[in-house]
Amino acid sequence: MKHSRLKLGVTGGIGSGKTSVCKVFSVLGIPVFSADFVAREIMDKDRDVIRALNKIAGRDLYLNGDLDREGLARLIFNDQSLLGKVNSLVHPVVFERFNHWQMEQNAPYVIMEAAILFESGASKLVDRIVTVVAPVEERIERVVRSNRHTREQVMERIRNQMDDDLKIKQSDYIIHNSENDMIIPAILEIHDDLLSQINKRT
Repeated sequence: MKHSRLKLGVTGGIGSGKTSVCKVFSVLGIPVFSADFVAREIMDKDRDVIRALNKIAGRDLYLNGDLDREGLARLIFNDQSLLGKVNSLVHPVVFERFNHWQMEQNAPYVIMEAAILFESGASKLVDRIVTVVAPVEERIERVVRSNRHTREQVMERIRNQMDDDLKIKQSDYIIHNSENDMIIPAILEIHDDLLSQINKRT
């Protein structure tokens, strides 16, 4: 049975600033479920998933006790079939966790933050969607500045992610998050709009 609480999906490409946007929603008292964080946790700790991942990879990805993320990335990067197997293993577990989690929250609405909200099918679990967008150069700079990836790695990730225009077409709200944009008024507007929709429901 679909729980009646309104669920908002927040997505955006690497470096778009979707996590910063979600932090503002948190300050407003809205609980945030990070699908990316939970997916990592599942791949690190869920024994059934660990066994299945090793089977898919055809080797032990946990030789040092932790998941060899780079090794897994290399395996699935150019192999859509392997990527599909990994996704169909991990995503249902994430979705199940989200459903349990959202039912335990005491808030007018909840957020699922997910980089691949559309690609994973998680968009079907939410009622409204926000896409966070920013100019490509700013996104690259943000990620490089945080020392997570080189410029080339970020560009590769951007090329492999779903195009912003496609996300925008399927979204209810857009937040522009360039250096010149004020994200807080945009977030407050969305927050107020959702609360008014919720009030009409009750």
